[in-house]
Amino acid sequence: MALTTSHSASWRFIRQRSYRFIAFGFGAGLARRAPGTWGTLVACPIMAVLLAAGLSDLLIAWLCVPLFAYGCYACGRTCRDLGVDDYGGVVWDEIVSMMLVLAFAPNTVGGWIAAFLLFRLFDIFKPWPIRWIDSRVGGGLGVMLDDVLAAVFAIVGLEMLAWLGVLTQPAGMLRLI
Repeated sequence: MALTTSHSASWRFIRQRSYRFIAFGFGAGLARRAPGTWGTLVACPIMAVLLAAGLSDLLIAWLCVPLFAYGCYACGRTCRDLGVDDYGGVVWDEIVSMMLVLAFAPNTVGGWIAAFLLFRLFDIFKPWPIRWIDSRVGGGLGVMLDDVLAAVFAIVGLEMLAWLGVLTQPAGMLRLI
């Protein structure tokens, strides 16, 4: 659905309900400029903590499934509370999708930078079918789904960079197996 910013949110608003706090990326979505980019960045320390705790990339990729499901609820309910289809400050979709991309990226600084840039590129420009889905699927599912599709595009981009030899470690499923 189309991005709308006719309503505003605040720390007070997001602290009133835990699902709002999560949907706003623990506050990152309150950034005045580029909240989606800030939300995407939140995924990096979360991913680093999960990896440091011993979780494998494959397990983290699977963890994104229930996080996506919860995001459909939290993002949908938060947007409904704001009276809009897709509020720009709702960034849980970016966080979960970026975690998915990072699960397929080489665990190097260059791999993570490539993952970030590719994800933001596809999330911002929304090539077909991402834009088509974004304009036709509403509610929390619509908020989450277009970003997961952008993540899939970014993962394919990482695979292409690995195949071209740009990335020093293999990307994607070859690395996860």
